[in-house]
Amino acid sequence: MKIQEYADRDMLAIDVANVLAGDLEAALLHHDMISLAVPGGTTPGPIFDGLCAADLEWDRVWILPTDERCVPGSSDRSNEKLIRERLLTNRASAAQYVPLYLDGKDPETVLPEVESLITPVLPLSVLVLGMGEDMHTASLFPGMQGLEEALDRHAPPLAIARTEVQPEARITLTAPVLDGALSKHLVIFGAAKREALKQALTLHPEEAPIAAVLSGMTVHWAE
Repeated sequence: MKIQEYADRDMLAIDVANVLAGDLEAALLHHDMISLAVPGGTTPGPIFDGLCAADLEWDRVWILPTDERCVPGSSDRSNEKLIRERLLTNRASAAQYVPLYLDGKDPETVLPEVESLITPVLPLSVLVLGMGEDMHTASLFPGMQGLEEALDRHAPPLAIARTEVQPEARITLTAPVLDGALSKHLVIFGAAKREALKQALTLHPEEAPIAAVLSGMTVHWAE
């Protein structure tokens, strides 16, 4: 793991967008189709704004979320909505989107269908992750039911996440899929998350799920 520090969040967004574009371009040299997995939330939006303009063969790129709330794609709580509005635009509108949730379907019922959609794009070519102050990443939360199975190196590609603090179920990529990405980036802001990351290095992944995917990770941090 290596940490790249930035003077401010604007500089981080510009630089990370350029780094991701470079990683994608390199992957396109070696593969007919490549994959990019990205988080939702407020952090990646400015990065997407820069990345979507990159001059790449986007029609050869599959984009998917690292996790998704089981809500309609039009919901403000949907990661798909953010990705479509901020990343799948400009030149990147030619990319193909792979959903983790299909509207109106029970997550347990839809899981095999979604797994069949994402299996062809594995291993992930490029991965971007966020992290909470509780050291969760994607929808792998400390203490959630099924976490041990989702962290196992033989876990299937997807898991269903339900926690007491989240109003709806989520579908998430599991630890072996995240950790197996060929290029991995973690974007975090603020002193609290920097300290949480430091703490995660001393904890078991069941206590700090981010710890399961830090090998070879580039961490991008700004206050």
